[in-house]
Amino acid sequence: MNRSKILLVGATLAAGITTPAALADQERFAMTHPTWNEECGSCHVAYPPQLLPAASWEALLGDLGNHFGSDASLDPATAAELLAYARMHASARTAAGEPTLRITRTRWFLHEHDEIGPATWQRPAIGSPANCAACHRGADSGDYSERRIKIPR
Repeated sequence: MNRSKILLVGATLAAGITTPAALADQERFAMTHPTWNEECGSCHVAYPPQLLPAASWEALLGDLGNHFGSDASLDPATAAELLAYARMHASARTAAGEPTLRITRTRWFLHEHDEIGPATWQRPAIGSPANCAACHRGADSGDYSERRIKIPR
């Protein structure tokens, strides 16, 4: 890395400025939007919006009446608020084709979990890759640090 790039990266980090793509590579996400946490977290972990690109959030939040087999419909104002939040914090990563609707099918997720075998995902205490809180003890507060992982037996 050349000196000017190092200085730019250092200045950016010192100023607290990051991009959505950089946020998706971190271990801890600020989960400070009360409506996001309440509405999304009422049925599952309120996944950090940095884990999917805006097109994916638009597709997910645009069809809440059929949200993975459940009716998660919201009033239009709340849905619009959540969509605006998701767009603002979405990953800058994009993939060709249809939007990815499952975080567990993103290249990032597959890379981060490539050492986890199918039998582990099927353990009763885990159930599926979508159950982040089964292993990431701080998932509810946006903490996905490897230091806090405990894989159930």
